[in-house]
Amino acid sequence: MKIAYLGIDLLRPVLDALLAEGCQVMKLFTCPVDNVTETNAAVIRTARERGIPYTLERITAADLEALAAGGCGLLVCAGYYYRTPVTDAFPMVNFHPTPLPVGRGSWPMPRLILEGAELGGVTAHKMAADFDTGDILLRETFPLDAREDHRTYMEKVYQHIPGMVRALVRTMPEVLRAARPQGPGEYWPLPQEADWTVAPDMDAAQADRILRAFYGYECVYRDASGRTELIGGRVVPGGGPFPVRGGHIEAERVRVLP
Repeated sequence: MKIAYLGIDLLRPVLDALLAEGCQVMKLFTCPVDNVTETNAAVIRTARERGIPYTLERITAADLEALAAGGCGLLVCAGYYYRTPVTDAFPMVNFHPTPLPVGRGSWPMPRLILEGAELGGVTAHKMAADFDTGDILLRETFPLDAREDHRTYMEKVYQHIPGMVRALVRTMPEVLRAARPQGPGEYWPLPQEADWTVAPDMDAAQADRILRAFYGYECVYRDASGRTELIGGRVVPGGGPFPVRGGHIEAERVRVLP
């Protein structure tokens, strides 16, 4: 099957699974990234190794027309920053890392952890004009641990992707016929710096929950001396350079912010 693919490295297992199913990627659309916490190097490397044309330019309606003219049978989106025009020329499917309609939005995983949700999941749904609102095609859920962090959450997402991609590709007519509306849902806005900021007067449990929710991404420690970026932070007992009430923070990467 000829397909088009939209995404960055965050959900790269979707691309890997499509290729394992023998799909021919006509073109790969990715996005500019910071190459610190978000990367596109892996999907670009795959494109180069397999001779797949790729671009960092935003996909347009003209691109969809060209894909349709070339025989595209499916477009798959998995972690793409831009709003995508929608066509009826071929199915367009987005993989979203929550059990929709819970957690619509471009970065919902931290909120699930911050709120202590019991379930996470991954959903394949039809793309629609409004973000994350299209009919559900496939959905799988999994329990969240008491100490879940962003990285372990995504590892669970990755475990479910190959089987979902297999079902989509091998039984696509049946999957499309079984599409069901999401029903009411809520769009979760993109987290802001206040959401990932910790401070000395913060309780250790609250600080640790924030650090877990954004684990692998930038968190900010704010005190009287200024702001420090912490990536891969954990609250541990005892004293240290980044104290909170009941412990201190150790981090994989530390950078003083201006």
